[in-house]
Amino acid sequence: MKALRIFAVLALLGPLGPAQAADFSDPTWPCVQRKVERMSMGLMWPIMPDENAVPDAAAQADITKLAELLALRRIEVAELEDEVAGFATTYKGDPQILTRVFAEVFDTLSQRRSRIIKGIADFSLSQIELSEKIDSDRGEMDRLLAAEEPDFDRVDALEEQIDWNQTIYTDRQHSITYLCETPTLLEKRLYAIARLLQAQIREDG
Repeated sequence: MKALRIFAVLALLGPLGPAQAADFSDPTWPCVQRKVERMSMGLMWPIMPDENAVPDAAAQADITKLAELLALRRIEVAELEDEVAGFATTYKGDPQILTRVFAEVFDTLSQRRSRIIKGIADFSLSQIELSEKIDSDRGEMDRLLAAEEPDFDRVDALEEQIDWNQTIYTDRQHSITYLCETPTLLEKRLYAIARLLQAQIREDG
């Protein structure tokens, strides 16, 4: 019964769009998009970092600066092509240098993505809890109204609380589409960054 209740609540976490449905096997994941807990750098980047090829302090500072720039979502990846090309020219397309750039970007964005996924889980559970509170208050109100001498003051208080909680629940739902899209947008950004950096690799660099 508890599982059925959760599924029923999650069915309200929309809109899901035509011919789409969330996977209700996980009550903390109300999104249409398939839940992937963690990303793998190896699926995006073909080169493993060589721990023996440690860059000097100046190169490391340049790597971190570029990685931080690439991780900024407010800047489109295409707008950073010249920045990446200039960096690659400076370091002669060194595969290990470019690998370290991507590794730092990957770490930053994957950690950000993990925090967002946790936030979605917290959001989903809070909505379930609020929905259950609304149902509980409705049940109490129905019982009071069925009594021989209803406590109308309590009924009025419950009705006001139900209306308020329902408004909160509905307002929160307006943000679910954005929340669910964010992890996917981070994945797409990482793939775009990987392509941009890989295009600058010179095997003889």
